[in-house]
Amino acid sequence: MARIPLFPLSESMTPEQQRVYDKIISGPRGVLVGPLRAVLHSPELADRFQYLGAFLRYDTSLPRRLKELAILVTARRWNSQIEWHVHAKAALKYGLSETVINAIKDGGIPEFSDPDEKAVYEFSRQIQELGHISKKTYSQIVERFDSVGVVELTALIGYYTMVSMTLNAHEIPLPEGVEAPLKPVSREAVEMPAEENRYGLTNLIPIDL
Repeated sequence: MARIPLFPLSESMTPEQQRVYDKIISGPRGVLVGPLRAVLHSPELADRFQYLGAFLRYDTSLPRRLKELAILVTARRWNSQIEWHVHAKAALKYGLSETVINAIKDGGIPEFSDPDEKAVYEFSRQIQELGHISKKTYSQIVERFDSVGVVELTALIGYYTMVSMTLNAHEIPLPEGVEAPLKPVSREAVEMPAEENRYGLTNLIPIDL
């Protein structure tokens, strides 16, 4: 059960909440789900939240398969059940292999045959686990997707981190009848090579994903 009332509420919304709600359900989502059910308590925040999310999920230059991959790494990092439930299905739909999805779900490191997927995975993993990205990994994304791609990928990961925190903080429940897909896992922390580690990120403790 959520910690706060979730929209749509049985009672009437304020005119501003109704305006934002109508905008959300008339957009590509088609329904009010996930974090927006809580964020609508602050309609101005919800409006900006949904607009940024719609752009990052549907309209950036990155292929949808790769966006979903980055979202799954983020969901696994924050143990975000709803985020995983929604985006594992989307990732499969847009061509990410079930083997890769299951490896991330189990806290392992997938084996990639696609170099673009490997580069996006490493970028997402490093920024989530280390708070920084190696020169090599950053360069791989720029080489493949140019400056716009690396900017959009970073923003996508940041946005879905916010989504994860919103879902987890307010304990927004999974749909009725859906079991939590993620189990707690631990993994050895990864250290960045010394020549690429400008912030001295060494001797890291393992991170619970």
